[in-house]
Amino acid sequence: MSGKEEAKKLGLWTSTSLVVGNMIGAGIFLIPAALAAYGGIGILGWIASAIGALLLARVFSVLSTKVRGKDGGPYAYTQVAFGDFMGFLIAWGYWISIWVSNAAVAIAFVSAMSVFFPLLGESPVWAVATGLAAIWFLSWINSLGVRSSGKLQLVTTLLKIVPIVMIIAGGFFFFDTSNFIPFNASEESPFAAIAITGTMTLYAFLGVESATIPAGNIRDPEKTIARATLIGTGFTTLLYILSTVVIMGMIPMAELANSPAPFADAMGLMTGNWGSKLVAAGAAISAFGALNGWTLILGQVPMATAKDGLFPPVFKRINRHGVPATGIFIGSALASLVMLMNYTDGLVEQFRFIILLTTFCMLVPYLFTAAAYLSIMTREKISRKAGLTVLLIGGATFFYSLWGMYGAGETSIAWGFMLLMAGVPFYVWMIWRNKRSPKPGNTN
Repeated sequence: MSGKEEAKKLGLWTSTSLVVGNMIGAGIFLIPAALAAYGGIGILGWIASAIGALLLARVFSVLSTKVRGKDGGPYAYTQVAFGDFMGFLIAWGYWISIWVSNAAVAIAFVSAMSVFFPLLGESPVWAVATGLAAIWFLSWINSLGVRSSGKLQLVTTLLKIVPIVMIIAGGFFFFDTSNFIPFNASEESPFAAIAITGTMTLYAFLGVESATIPAGNIRDPEKTIARATLIGTGFTTLLYILSTVVIMGMIPMAELANSPAPFADAMGLMTGNWGSKLVAAGAAISAFGALNGWTLILGQVPMATAKDGLFPPVFKRINRHGVPATGIFIGSALASLVMLMNYTDGLVEQFRFIILLTTFCMLVPYLFTAAAYLSIMTREKISRKAGLTVLLIGGATFFYSLWGMYGAGETSIAWGFMLLMAGVPFYVWMIWRNKRSPKPGNTN
């Protein structure tokens, strides 16, 4: 590979920004209010989901060094460990969850922008037009190459954390420990309250695997992916927990539970109106950056699957910049349809349900990645101590994913299962079309 081509790839800090940027979306700006109804025990829910995210980061970082030369992250690991069929199901569900989630992130971007442009909150036409413009502008940016997308991701990630860091740094001067009493303000048992808040905060950690997916576009992937995944997850976890603790200490729980913009309220206490505007800008940038990062991923997963003959060949076409632009545009078109659905009267509640379904569809790849980690690592010649460590990490990650799926609810599980099964006829058709037998799993 030429030095010029190598220079176009993502380095450590850009890859780390992809992880951080995809994890920190607009949702973090609302989570403290959602947790307030449960009291300070919500912090323990954060910690529970953070432990699971760090376990996932460890699993993904190890697998990135064991499964080399394959893009696709969760798909690649599952396909290597368990064969074509399970790999396809993971890619199918993961791909759908990305473009549905992109629609949600675009809507969050519009919502944040409505603070500066009230017309967006009053006119569905202008709102949907702005959301579609963001989706397609970032699709175009990503079609120019991973370097262009990576630079934008790095800038937006730096900008989005500014208001969060400001609140963490200054909020302790307005801190009141009495706001955490009662510690469990809900009617649930402490265990149930931690489980519920842990599931609520789980969505904020989706994206931990981001650096593993475009492996072929990352410089020195064996080292860079592992480092970016662990650094990005650790840094994001620190921001999440510290900012939530500070805001809960600044604003009484009863008031916080009814706040539509807790970060803006906290910044308003510190600086006045200009601080609230700064947080609103941070929320908009956060959503915009997350949408950019997930748009990059949107083309990579189906491309990796298409290279193995499990998705139509159109998804592996690359443009002169080396980007699967056709796959990005197809996914963005589907995201646009979902966004249009959200602005159709009577379908808003259905859209909220789809977001829960998206979380479930993300957890299924996590579950199988943990299983792939156990399968691949236990077949290697390792010491007994190392084997016990593998079992502990892999087993804990597997059960964490199950726990998160349980928290998604029976309805989401049922629909998620049907969604995955809907891909089976498509898989059979692709195998028949390519006139080959499905490949079994292996670790070679």
